[in-house]
Amino acid sequence: MTIEIGYTEELTNSQYAPLAALCAHYQQNHVLEPLSGVKIPMRERNYDSADKLIQILLSILTGCVTLSEVNSRLKPELGLATVWGWDRIADQSSLSRTLDALTLKNIEQLRASTTTIWRTGSQIQEHDWRNYLWLDFDLSGLPCSSHAQESQRGYFSDKKIPLGVS
Repeated sequence: MTIEIGYTEELTNSQYAPLAALCAHYQQNHVLEPLSGVKIPMRERNYDSADKLIQILLSILTGCVTLSEVNSRLKPELGLATVWGWDRIADQSSLSRTLDALTLKNIEQLRASTTTIWRTGSQIQEHDWRNYLWLDFDLSGLPCSSHAQESQRGYFSDKKIPLGVS
């Protein structure tokens, strides 16, 4: 599948277009394929276990704090569902029942599959562990304009701010 992004004559609207492109990339490269190894003991009607786990991941990536937000945020996003070949996103109650049905064995399978997913995309395997791993935590504050979006007045211990600037 070739990913194409462009204009269309159809009336489509999605606030999650970048996520749809990421999902198309994941699908093209079979990134989330290890999730199909998690077999949750429940009845499958429209979606299998892996599909529901992917939909739960999508809810996290779209900023849903709880699964109850899926119906209002993700259900209207038919374009996002189409990327995965679904007619629509499952109802929040169905996704919640999926998580409730997880057994200890399923959780272990899920842990193993997510480990496989992050290891394939991680550069940590290539690090030479005989040397130190340097992490740079720069906690120094950066001044910004009072017109910057979400800017707030702050305190910089070593910085003197001239009067009238902030």
